[in-house]
Parts: sequence; C-alpha cells; structure tokens
Amino acid sequence: MNRVMHAVAPLAPFTAAALAAALLFAAFLAAQGFEAPEALGLVVEGAFGSAFAWQNTLARAAPLMLTALCVALPARAGLVIIGGEGALALGALAAAMVPSLTAGWPALPVQLLMALAGFVAGGAWIAASAWLRHVRGINETISSLLLSYIGIALFNFLVEGVLRDPASLNKPSTPPLPEAVLIGLLPGLEVHWGLVWGVLACTAAWFLLRRTVFGFSVGVVGGNPRVALMAGLPVGTLLIAACFLGGGAAGVAGMLEVAAVHGSANASLLAGYGYAGILVSFAARHNPLGIVAGAILVGGIGASGSLLQRRLDLPDAAVLVLQGALFVALLAFETLNRKGVRRV
Repeated sequence: MNRVMHAVAPLAPFTAAALAAALLFAAFLAAQGFEAPEALGLVVEGAFGSAFAWQNTLARAAPLMLTALCVALPARAGLVIIGGEGALALGALAAAMVPSLTAGWPALPVQLLMALAGFVAGGAWIAASAWLRHVRGINETISSLLLSYIGIALFNFLVEGVLRDPASLNKPSTPPLPEAVLIGLLPGLEVHWGLVWGVLACTAAWFLLRRTVFGFSVGVVGGNPRVALMAGLPVGTLLIAACFLGGGAAGVAGMLEVAAVHGSANASLLAGYGYAGILVSFAARHNPLGIVAGAILVGGIGASGSLLQRRLDLPDAAVLVLQGALFVALLAFETLNRKGVRRV
C-alpha cells in the first residue's frame, strides 16, 4: 500500500490542477453565457472522441514533446528556460536552408543534415542563456525569453527579406523543399513521423538523465552548484551542455514543422509550440517520459479548439484560456505541495 501511495503521490498536484483548471474554464464560459458542461464535453470529444480527433491530437503532440525537452533538460540543471519558441524558429530556418545547399544529394543525407542544422541552431541559441548565466550572472529565464523574441524577429526578417521565395506573394516563405526530402506520414495515419522522433527523443533524454554519469552530474549541479564545484564538476560546461541539448530538441521540432507540415519556413509554423512546451514540461514535472503523456494532453486541448468553434461559435483560441488556467493552477498546487512536504 505504501508503494502505491508513493507512486501515486507525484500525480496529486497535476490531478488537482487539472480539476481546478476545468472549474476555472467552466466559470469563464458560464460568464460568457455558454453551457459549461457542454463545452467541457466538447473539449474531450475534440481531443479524443474519434480516430480523426486522436490523429489531430497526436500531430500536435509531436512538436510539443521536443519543445518540452527544451524546458525539462535545463531544469535538471536547476535552470528555468522559456525560450523554446525562438529555438524552434531558428531551427526551422536553418533546416529550410539545407536543401538549397545540397541540391542533387540523396534524400536521407539531406534529411539528416536538416535535423542536424536545426539541432545546432536551436541548441546554440538556448546555450547562450546558460553562458550568460554562468559567466555574467544574468537570469536565464529573462535572457532566454528575450533571446526568443530576438530569434523570432530574426526569423521574420530573413523569411520576409533575403531568404524569401519570390513566388511567395501574400505569404512570405523560403523556397519550398523538394518533394523527396519531405517527411511523410505514418502508415495508415494522418500523423507524420515526427511523433516517433518525439517519443524516441523523450526516451533518450530519460536514459541520459537517469542512467548516465552526465545525467547524474547535471542533477548534482541542479541540486547544489556549490557542492558540484567542491566535487570538481565542470559546472559551466554542464549547464551549457544541458541547455544545448534542450535547445537542440526545440530546433529539431522546427525542422519537423518545415519538413513534415509546411514544406518551407514561414510564419505559420510559429504556432506557440515553444510556449506550450513550458506547460507540458511542468505538467510532467520535467520527467522526459511524463512529457509524452503531457504533450498528448496539451495537444488534445489545442485540437479541440476547432470543434468548440464549430459547435458553440467560440473563438478557436478559447482553448488557450484552458491551457493558461491549467498552467497557473499547476504552479499553485505544486507550490502548496512543496510547502506541505517541508512541514512534514
């Protein structure tokens, strides 16, 4: 019995937060004159009520798994990084440039180079926050957010400027990717292979953090940097490495959006996956395996927006209120849970 309680205890803050968020969202809808029970039922139906809903949910969950790792990996080192959207944007832009530099190459090497370019671009952008924290003492949460804004601005500047395809008139974008290098769909599903990439990335991140010397060292740094220094650990290197890996995951998410969804780099791929990844990571308590389930949940909430719009004439963005309520409630209940643990 004690083992069961110990295993279930970490789920208590999330369960309480989910119920509180549902109540807050219901109150918000009731204040607008809508039937709250019907709306909540439509959220569940739009997310998981049919094969089409599931596929829509899983398609949205794929990039969320990777952007959530941008938060979870640095969190292991004690850093709060919220700049995944900028890393995604620059990863997408770097990946979109690869095919034009490798014309005539076989498809597989080009796809791998695109993934590598996205990984390096996103990783370097987030690693800059760790460097600023370690060398200059600048708060990584603020620097990563500001760098994200800069990254998005740089993305828009280049896509609408020197990298713009002349044929893209009303919707500026980079030149379309060759058909051969596009990432297709899973057999029998309307979900691209990015879902498999995301699950594999989360599994690899869990193994790295839980079963390797590197993961143990990063955990020591996150637990107490002074102890880590006294033990002779390279604190700065570990901080930068954790952020580089996390940012690289977000950069790969951008690559997948280009190669599997949009076919080019354009403003449409900046759909808030980097910001939603923050919620996913916190919902999973920064556990890479928990991120898979968290991404499906948050992806389902996003997928339900169109059904709410069709049935209740609500704006598609109404589900963002539910996501925001879940995030606020999660932080509140997590704080209360920690205070309770300290008192015990």
